[in-house]
Amino acid sequence: MGEDGAVTSAPQCPEGPTPSPRLIATDLDGTLLRDDKSVSERTIAALAAAEEAGIEVFFVTGRPARWMGVVSDHVHGHGLAICANGAAVVDLHGEPKFVEVRALPRSTALKVAQALRAAAPGTSFAVELTTGINYEPAYPPFFQDPGAHVATAEKLLSEDTDEDCAPVLKLLAHHAELAPDEFLTLARSVAGSYASITRSSPTALLEVSGPDVSKASTLALCCEERGISPAEVVAFGDMPNDIEMLAWAGTSYAMGNAHPAVIEAASGRTVANNEDGVAVVIEQILAGLVAGSGTEL
Repeated sequence: MGEDGAVTSAPQCPEGPTPSPRLIATDLDGTLLRDDKSVSERTIAALAAAEEAGIEVFFVTGRPARWMGVVSDHVHGHGLAICANGAAVVDLHGEPKFVEVRALPRSTALKVAQALRAAAPGTSFAVELTTGINYEPAYPPFFQDPGAHVATAEKLLSEDTDEDCAPVLKLLAHHAELAPDEFLTLARSVAGSYASITRSSPTALLEVSGPDVSKASTLALCCEERGISPAEVVAFGDMPNDIEMLAWAGTSYAMGNAHPAVIEAASGRTVANNEDGVAVVIEQILAGLVAGSGTEL
């Protein structure tokens, strides 16, 4: 969900020549998805056209694998998505399957929790695992999970818990009073040496991943496996958890509804998510490929 005035005019394209992309990497919430969490028909068509043109599409999101049903029908070919801010690569063909996990060590998550409790009293925590989510009693019930365990972060992160075989993907930290960016700055100052800390919510909800784990670093690994360079990637995003990915990609677009820091990090800007900003750029890319080849539409 964005935090800046929406742009509804034509996209502002990056300056200079742009190589023909081989991969499109797009965030979901506030970017590819409309605010009602739907994928528009225009966007569905653009994604399919990109894949047909030989351009791979990767969904790169903070969402856990169990929340990927909204786009699972729109993966083509490889069927892979990067979830939990880079902590997991997931195969969305059929039931989601973890292909790779970049876990947050429980001892590291506990250090972060203790540092945040000391620096920001009133912080509550949830623990995102490959098997689901558990949370503290004070953690806001954003999404009820009937299978969740409710206990202190210290208990949930204990090495001898019943779920010690389930890797931790993210530690979530919420504060009811601090401003979102203020909380992020504070958390990075007291715990940034332990883990990667970012946010994607309009509330003061932080997402903590393993050291050096981000959308960008996992996307880079996936691209390296495919022999795809950063210059051949076009990326889209709207919130601080997208910044590293947008800076890494050779061409990147902040959504019209993006956070100011995201706009600064991206090389271009498209229209808002509710105006199908990702589809607008994909259509322009494909039209340029057709014009360059001399093929008639």
